[in-house]
Amino acid sequence: MKGSSFLDVLKADPAIEILLIGCGIRATLIKADILADIKSAGIAFESMDTGAACRTFNVLMSEDRRVAAALIPVG
Repeated sequence: MKGSSFLDVLKADPAIEILLIGCGIRATLIKADILADIKSAGIAFESMDTGAACRTFNVLMSEDRRVAAALIPVG
């Protein structure tokens, strides 16, 4: 976890329950080392296109879930 791009998310207090990763126009695979860091922190995650990640984020927020999103903008 030491050099993780998601260090702030992984160490959030209160802890993040779910991390949504918006990958742009279409979902892509996330690097194994990043996934390992997220899993080891006990955070559920989902990788999807950015539009779907935004919609899912809004639904989860309306349910008072502890959710975070890492989003790549779509042009």
